[in-house]
Amino acid sequence: MQVISTKLNDCFVIEPRVFQDSHEYFFESFNLTELRDETVLNVNFVQDNEAFLQRVVLRGLHFQKGEYAQVKLVRIIQGSVLDVVVDLRKKSSTYGKWFSIILSGENKKQLFVRRGSAHGYSVLEDNTIFAYKCDNFYNKESEGGIIYNNSFLNINWMLDKNEIELLEKDMKLPNFKYLVIPTKK
Repeated sequence: MQVISTKLNDCFVIEPRVFQDSHEYFFESFNLTELRDETVLNVNFVQDNEAFLQRVVLRGLHFQKGEYAQVKLVRIIQGSVLDVVVDLRKKSSTYGKWFSIILSGENKKQLFVRRGSAHGYSVLEDNTIFAYKCDNFYNKESEGGIIYNNSFLNINWMLDKNEIELLEKDMKLPNFKYLVIPTKK
């Protein structure tokens, strides 16, 4: 696995070694020993999640606060998304900055999202399968978020704004400047 730093502190792109021939492909999607050797990753993942998504859906930007804050390792099994991370750690030199990358079933890249970050994505293809590992269990009372069309962040979600489909809860998220920052764990 190749671990690539991003413009955000403690946020990494992970590119697995893919072995492919005319009949199949194989790669390790997660190897804790190798990742510990390559990064400051010292995470015990406790939950795997998977979602089936249609194009033009936009989710986020979400995070878990306090003791329920989560590290995530995100990947796409099929299809593609624009994956976005925003650094919410006030003491970080990259506070308020964001990073985006296209993750796809084809490129097999993964994104390591550090605790204290908001995370969201826009679905770029129908029939996309999104999978991620978390190091902490979900807690509804600890949910937080930032509205996707925040003028301070000015994120290009790679979707026509007239096509975007949001969940009701994603339409009600606060602007970045009114955000109560999650506690760093």
